[in-house]
Amino acid sequence: MATWGDEAVELRIRDLLLNALTVSSGAVDAISYLALGRIFSAFMTGNVAFLGLGVAGAGGPGVVSVAIPMAAFAAGVYLATRMVKPSEHPGTWPHQATIVLSASLIPHAAFLIVWFANGGEPTMRVTRALLALWALAMGMQSVAVQTLHVEGVLSTAATGAFILLFGDFAHWSATIDERRLLAGILISLFSGAAAGGLLLVYAHLYAPLLPFLLTTAAVGTAAVVMKERAAAGRSR
Repeated sequence: MATWGDEAVELRIRDLLLNALTVSSGAVDAISYLALGRIFSAFMTGNVAFLGLGVAGAGGPGVVSVAIPMAAFAAGVYLATRMVKPSEHPGTWPHQATIVLSASLIPHAAFLIVWFANGGEPTMRVTRALLALWALAMGMQSVAVQTLHVEGVLSTAATGAFILLFGDFAHWSATIDERRLLAGILISLFSGAAAGGLLLVYAHLYAPLLPFLLTTAAVGTAAVVMKERAAAGRSR
């Protein structure tokens, strides 16, 4: 009978949490791009390209508006990395990942407060503040996912998963579970972007609630899993 301590069960829960976080970041970027000046909060590769276009005077978002979320994302990575301590036995889902994700809910919540206070129609100055808040949260989330040491998987970008999944066709070296995880990341990012876009069209004011609720659910689920794992360890 499967228990919380079984590795297979823990891996399934980890994958579900990763998928939820990836849906969240997909929604964040869709909403950021469509409602916050055609700029990303999580996908820094796109912002680097936008920054290059801006510096070259070739169009695209303004340099300052692009640089703000990039700086905030870097700050989120720095702060989260300071929170994470190396562990010789991190486990399937390190407790540090849950702590960092919990901390990321602070800028998520601040975003919602500012967004609702402006009726979902922020001015340029407020837009930049919103980009900074979400980019800060996404930087922290990226570090949390990195603590899981899952090759090619980042909840804020699909390139690594794309390369590993389709590159594996050459040698077919990955396991079924690994291929399922990589495919799930791509599908989750797509689903999050689609959901974020649909919400902006049909429920504009409430669209940013989706990534906040998904991240909150991931944090709550992870906390329960860690509690069950600790209890299982004491009972052995």
